[in-house]
Amino acid sequence: MTPTSDPGSSDEHDPELQFRALYDGNFAAVLGYTLRRVDQPADAADVVSEVFLVAWRRLDEAPPGDGRPWLFGIARHTLSNYHRGQRRRQRLGGRLRDALGRDVVPDPATGVAEWDRIRRVLLRLRPDDRELLMLVGWDGLTPTEAAGVVGIAPGTARMRLARARQRLRSLLGGELVDGDQVRGGCDAPAITGHVQAVPFEHVIGESR
Repeated sequence: MTPTSDPGSSDEHDPELQFRALYDGNFAAVLGYTLRRVDQPADAADVVSEVFLVAWRRLDEAPPGDGRPWLFGIARHTLSNYHRGQRRRQRLGGRLRDALGRDVVPDPATGVAEWDRIRRVLLRLRPDDRELLMLVGWDGLTPTEAAGVVGIAPGTARMRLARARQRLRSLLGGELVDGDQVRGGCDAPAITGHVQAVPFEHVIGESR
C-alpha cells in the first residue's frame, strides 16, 4: 500500500519558505544585535543585509529550532569584517590626507581667468557631453577610452565629442587667443575642485 504523503512536508523543505521563516522570526533580533555594535544606523542596515545574504547561501547549515544563535554567529563574523574594513579606510584616509598636504603641487590653472571661464562654460553643456570633454581634455583619455568609461560605443563617443566641442566653441564665442585661451565670459556658476591644466586645443579640438 502506497503511503499517504503529508501535504505540509514539501513546504518544510522549500528553501524560500525556510528562509522566509528564518528572516521573519529573527530580523528584529539581528538588527538589535547589530545596532548595539556599530556607530551609525545605516551601517547596521548594511551589516544586517549581509548577514541574511550569508544565511541564504548557507541555509543548508541552519540548525533546527531557534535561529538566533546561528544568525548571531554570522553577524559577529560580518561585524568583525566591517570593523576591519572601517579601520583600513581610516588608515587610508589618514595617509591620503598626509600625502595631499605634503605632495600636491599648486594647480597652474588656478587664478587664470580664461580657464575659469572655460570651466564655467562647461557647466552649460549637457552632462554626457561635458563628461566626454573632461575625460579627453582634462583626464588625458583617448575618445575610445572615454567611451569605455561612459559606457557607449567608440563611434558614438567620437560623434558626441565632436558635437560637444562645437557647442563649447559656440558658447565661448569661437575666438581663440594664442591657440590656448579665449575671450568672453558667461554667467554660469563656477566648477569647483582640482582641474589639471591642459592645452586648450585638447579640450575644444583643433583650432580653426
